[in-house]
Amino acid sequence: MNTTLNITYWSDFSCPYCYIGETRLKKAISNLGLTDSVTLTPKAFRLDPDAPLKSIGPTQERFAKKYRISYEQAGQQIEHIAELGRKEGLDFNYASTLFTNNMDAHRLIKMAQATNPSLVDTLQETLFAAYFSENKELADRKVLLDIANKVGLDSDEVNAMLDSDDYKELVRKEEQAAYQLGVRGVPFFLIGDEIVVAGAQTQEGFERALQQMVLKNSSNETGLCGPEGCRI
Repeated sequence: MNTTLNITYWSDFSCPYCYIGETRLKKAISNLGLTDSVTLTPKAFRLDPDAPLKSIGPTQERFAKKYRISYEQAGQQIEHIAELGRKEGLDFNYASTLFTNNMDAHRLIKMAQATNPSLVDTLQETLFAAYFSENKELADRKVLLDIANKVGLDSDEVNAMLDSDDYKELVRKEEQAAYQLGVRGVPFFLIGDEIVVAGAQTQEGFERALQQMVLKNSSNETGLCGPEGCRI
């Protein structure tokens, strides 16, 4: 494959299927040998833009209230989702996550995209792990500064950004762009600006979508040569 395949996707760091989906996508890319041919561009989508800056209570209780199910049913669903994550090799502690406002976490990604794009992928994974594995509050500035330092971002620059309103409007614009595409939940993947993969997709599903896009791109290339000659 000579051309670069662009994948844009909307996600939120408190969304378990986003973490699982992104992991499955990367496995699919690797399994097909496309690692050097694919660029990933994460976009912001907050599940709850009005969420508070401090944790609003145990996940199981919040889950039951949100989906209007019993406390026991909530526990069963949480464990089912956590097990899906563990099957992907993730340290998944969903039951003890601390849900907060994720605006600053998304702003941190936007800053990295603008100033240190090579760190974005690692930063994205580290933020997910901080929430689901280490159960950190992603609205906590110290947590974000520790993460920034861990991946190689300048802590002073990150602190200054968090003191400002930088990237807030960009986060909102990315969310608005998602709504205009008809997105009402995440994860939402747009492969090559043409193929949509939404929700809890399997690795095999991602592989089929990627193969479809690669085949389409190959058929659009000119000057290809094979055993019987070259075509234009």
